[in-house]
Amino acid sequence: MAQIVLNDLLKAFEQNTAINHVSLTIEDGTFQVLLGPSGCGKTTTLRCIAGLEKTDGGQIFIGDQDVTRLSPAERDIAMVFQQYAIYPHMTVAENMAFPLRAVKTPQSEINVRVEEAARKLRIEKLLNRKPGKLSGGEMQRVAIGRAIVRRPQVFLMDEPLSNLDANMRAEMRTEIKRLQVELGVTTVFVTHDQLEAMSMADKIAVMYGGIIQQNGSPADVYDRPFNLFVAGFIGSPSMNFVSCILSDDGNTLMLEGEIPIGIQVAAKERIRRVQTGKQLILGVRPEDISLRKDNPPEFEPCEVYVMEPLGAENILDVRLGNHSFKVRTPPTFSAPIGARLSMRIDQCRMHLFDAETTLNLTNPVRLMEI
Repeated sequence: MAQIVLNDLLKAFEQNTAINHVSLTIEDGTFQVLLGPSGCGKTTTLRCIAGLEKTDGGQIFIGDQDVTRLSPAERDIAMVFQQYAIYPHMTVAENMAFPLRAVKTPQSEINVRVEEAARKLRIEKLLNRKPGKLSGGEMQRVAIGRAIVRRPQVFLMDEPLSNLDANMRAEMRTEIKRLQVELGVTTVFVTHDQLEAMSMADKIAVMYGGIIQQNGSPADVYDRPFNLFVAGFIGSPSMNFVSCILSDDGNTLMLEGEIPIGIQVAAKERIRRVQTGKQLILGVRPEDISLRKDNPPEFEPCEVYVMEPLGAENILDVRLGNHSFKVRTPPTFSAPIGARLSMRIDQCRMHLFDAETTLNLTNPVRLMEI
């Protein structure tokens, strides 16, 4: 078991900088997720940790050892890819045993490790089957089992659930997290799926443009986004954004289009450091807006534009002036298109971002925890 340290990591492909001076410490035993859209540098970062890509600058430490120039075989890591890479002519047991045979492990030890891994993954009954008779979830378990038997210091997983259907992905998320906790192995997991990241991670490093925008717990990146990108990328439906200005007296948010929203007393301290008269972007999550069918004080009149019934909840798209807000409501709350309602933003949970720098002004956090 070991911690991983990336120190000023740099990787470029011709004119494209895939990793732009990234530094990150992943503590021993942590389940670290690298999350971001395609092309953000997350898979390249993982491949550099694995030794599959040569870095152009910086250092990589696994434990106390500088592995920057070591081959993948010398790094004591095990990798699980998006494609299962299972040998079709071998049984499940033979596939799992393959990396041990490659390093001439005694057969008795191989048998013990394969049986132990199969038991942890609940695939004992599949050991004599060949891959052609396995489901996608079973093949992914075999691929993970092949990594487990090596007993490495670090697990590296590159979008291992992408090829599974929704139900199987949910099941495998649970299995992988349970297994990681049980084994206590430092794990780096790459995904573009925020649900995977939020449900599995101890820490999430949100990446964009080859840079780690924020690294923190799932609660941190959701409730205290460092900047506009993190706020918009995390959450489904995503955060609502509206351009605005804080009045000179600090008592009113003037939304674009001259729509005034009074600052609630409970939110005064939250906006104390926000500069008045400056171009801002209001950010509010769908669950932090309340809807009413009457018109109480501190609520703003709005109109229902679209309603999406999702079973466990409804998502309403409401219009306040020219601005659209998505609102999460219980399944028992519904309203027809065109209905007149009232809305209220929970300003103790809203965010104000600097329109120029995109930084969060109401809930500042450090970029990373290194």
